Amino acid sequence: MFQDMTRAVNQSIEPLRDLIMIQTRMLEQLTRQQLECNRACIESTLAQGRELQRCRSAKELLALQSAYANELESHLRETGERNLQVLAQARDNLEQLTQDSFDAFASRDEQGNIS
Repeated sequence: MFQDMTRAVNQSIEPLRDLIMIQTRMLEQLTRQQLECNRACIESTLAQGRELQRCRSAKELLALQSAYANELESHLRETGERNLQVLAQARDNLEQLTQDSFDAFASRDEQGNIS
């Protein structure tokens, strides 16, 4: 009887474990991507600082600043798109988990295991 109860509890919390795993993977990926983005932005800023010392005219400075802004925009846009992909994948996984859980409850209800 105790083993049956333990099995029932483990089965009932399995979706919660899956939910935690989905969220953990999502947060790990988002964190990794944010760290990569920060590193790329810092490297661009350092490169910009080195290049500023070589500027001899306002025209060169303007071109350098424009290239720097475009590079930062590119990094941020790419990271944003990858973040959205991670979030969409997590949403899809959560939707599938929810559907599977509802299907499991419905099948148990049809078998008369749940009143």
